[in-house]
Amino acid sequence: MSDAPRQPRAHLVGGGIASLAAAAFLIRDGHFPGEHIRVLEELPVAGGSMDGRGGPAESAGYVTRGGRMLEEEAYTCLWNLLETIPTLTDEKVSVREEIREFNAKWPTSAKARLIGRGATVLDASDYGLDLRDRMELVRLLVLPETAIGARRIEDFFSPHFFATNFWTMWRTTFAFQNWHSAVELRRYLLRFMQEFPRMHTLSGVRRTRLNQYDSVIRPLRAWLEDRGVRFEHGVRVTDVDFETDRDGTRRVRRLHLERDGRPETCVLAATDLAFLTLGSMTADAAYGSDDNAPELIRDRRDGGWRLWEAIAGKAGDFGRPAAFHGNVDEAKWESFTLTMRSPLLLHRIEELSGNLPGTGALMTFKDSAWLMSVVVPHAPHFEGQPEDVYTLWGYGLFVDADGDFTRKPMARATGREILTELLGHLGMSGIEEQVAATTTVIPVMMPYITSQFAPRTAHDRPLVLPRGAANFAFLGQFTEIPEDVVFTVEYSVRGAMHAVYGLLGLDLEIPGIHHALADPRTAFDVLGAALA
Repeated sequence: MSDAPRQPRAHLVGGGIASLAAAAFLIRDGHFPGEHIRVLEELPVAGGSMDGRGGPAESAGYVTRGGRMLEEEAYTCLWNLLETIPTLTDEKVSVREEIREFNAKWPTSAKARLIGRGATVLDASDYGLDLRDRMELVRLLVLPETAIGARRIEDFFSPHFFATNFWTMWRTTFAFQNWHSAVELRRYLLRFMQEFPRMHTLSGVRRTRLNQYDSVIRPLRAWLEDRGVRFEHGVRVTDVDFETDRDGTRRVRRLHLERDGRPETCVLAATDLAFLTLGSMTADAAYGSDDNAPELIRDRRDGGWRLWEAIAGKAGDFGRPAAFHGNVDEAKWESFTLTMRSPLLLHRIEELSGNLPGTGALMTFKDSAWLMSVVVPHAPHFEGQPEDVYTLWGYGLFVDADGDFTRKPMARATGREILTELLGHLGMSGIEEQVAATTTVIPVMMPYITSQFAPRTAHDRPLVLPRGAANFAFLGQFTEIPEDVVFTVEYSVRGAMHAVYGLLGLDLEIPGIHHALADPRTAFDVLGAALA
């Protein structure tokens, strides 16, 4: 019998980008054996909120729940990760290189960022900010987070600010509601202020060649599996047992889980590690169809929040999940994906916007009761998408308001009715029957999609590495990383890097958080745009 000590093992709870990034950093930077890493995921597919699925058939249709804005300056940890992950089509080309080459070929420069009544293209370069608006922005920027506390955005601005072109563009780019956290808006302004002068064109946006599941998640998973990482699906982790030593050191000792509905217990050895993803912005997402509106699920049916709820009461610094999932009506919104088997609508949008597919970014209907925005990606947007099939993605922030053309709330609208609303705002109602005959619309209701923006206190989110954590870390959008911005892929990847480097004691530099105004040139450009 061998007396060799047992090799450490890593248990990653959740199969989203945070866990996948942590697994990659364990292997790449910590030289952790891939065969000693396992990913425990409740769903049948990895990727978490970075999804993309479906097919071109009329009965199916493509769908993505969200569309993420990547950005050159601010996404330092994501680019660090993707520089070492090869694409699925060429192992000599990294995912990072593919993204850089794709955006050089198809740069973003929206010519119709805002659409007004009567399908009129508005002058989005006129931000509409007056002196009071600028003073209110400056006031928010100079206040420390401790002074802002749990106050809302609407507590800091006058009605005029919320009617400006600037706020319409900023809020729809990042999905802010007026009642969201003022602290989170402040962090976004400081982090993405370089976008201020180009908000009307979104020329700072970086896109992946395909949807982010196909372009990022699939290559990352393939790289991990090539190194022996095990993905175990149908596994829900329901609870975690912690032990605290006399010196305050805390360890995970057991994971309680259900595998295909059957309970199991996993006992961790002294050298094992646990990475626990907390919460989920796409938990209980429900899909509709051409003929059915998606259900709004309020009773937390999947396991996206239950693990955090189970462990939150075990220590005062493990956060408060109820601060984020407790108000569905302030966190929800709805997206939709069009699968078009005719180019008719696509050609009409090109004529209206002046943009080829993949170059126009978000097009927001400023006067829409649903505050609807759409974007036409470069085709193909899905792996295997036929040349004669096209897609469009959109979303509405005000899902309980009656539509301007359907006269019913978006939350109760079928896919076909969402198409009616979209064509009405485009001034293209006359081609509705032709478009509907060759188009599938899949709406998705997401009750917690902006729950991470909820007004909060400093202790509502736990640190990635809580005090005394010896073998565990928290991952995902509901951890606290000072100065960084949630609702970004960067946040999940940065948290994973902190978790791995901290638990393994790696003396490696984590790329710094981008501070836009630290660059004098950016500050000068921002000032010019604000005063224009």
